[in-house]
Amino acid sequence: MKIDYAIDEVVPYVNWIYFFHAWGLNGKPQQERDALRAEADEMLCELSRRYQTHAVFQLFRAHSEDDDIVLEENNRRLPMLRQQNQVPSLCLADFIRTEVGSDRIGLFAATVDSEMEQEYATDDYLRLLVQTLADRLAEATVERIHEEVRKKWWGYAPEEKLSMKQMHREEFQGIRPAVGYPSLPDVSLNFLLDDILDMKQIGIRLTENGMMRPHASVSGLMLSHPQARYFEVGRVGEDQLQDYARRRGMSVEQMRKFLKQ
Repeated sequence: MKIDYAIDEVVPYVNWIYFFHAWGLNGKPQQERDALRAEADEMLCELSRRYQTHAVFQLFRAHSEDDDIVLEENNRRLPMLRQQNQVPSLCLADFIRTEVGSDRIGLFAATVDSEMEQEYATDDYLRLLVQTLADRLAEATVERIHEEVRKKWWGYAPEEKLSMKQMHREEFQGIRPAVGYPSLPDVSLNFLLDDILDMKQIGIRLTENGMMRPHASVSGLMLSHPQARYFEVGRVGEDQLQDYARRRGMSVEQMRKFLKQ
């Protein structure tokens, strides 16, 4: 499913805490934050006349086999990494049921119009303002689509009634770990997601290192398990590295590069 959003549709989902953090203003006087927010709102009005945000999402029946998540419609495997030297030792596959036909998983990617990041290239301040807003708009797009997934498309929480602050505090059921983040550190998973979702249809291109362009892009998984939570995989031991490389169909050295081990 491909969805295009007007910027006005996703602005209410923006988490401004992270915007101010990018500018080093968290904990600063409210007056400074208010001044920057006013400039950001003015820029958003201008950007909304020319640009949109975009998302692609697909829901699959799934089950887990050891540390792999198996997509049943196409029998594709998403190998996951497990914590080591932690108790309990968590893996995202733990939050998918093992019985065939008993669970589902969502895959997603979201981005902004690539031209947005090229705006004001000759003005350092405005370029940075647009870039930090683009990052927030991509994340806000995922926030919105995740709400619609929970309440309508997947529909596992149809009666959910959360304020925006509650959503930003992630008080909803389930998680959406993003590629490159602590629970899902292998950036090469973007190649698998691209092959399944066709990220190019929303303008995302991957570098040889699996990084997404435009920079203001995010991809990942949506899990519904009530006990699902975020965690940090941390350092991957040599034994798991070799096993994971085998499951990913890569050499250990390739895998080491993607995991920055």
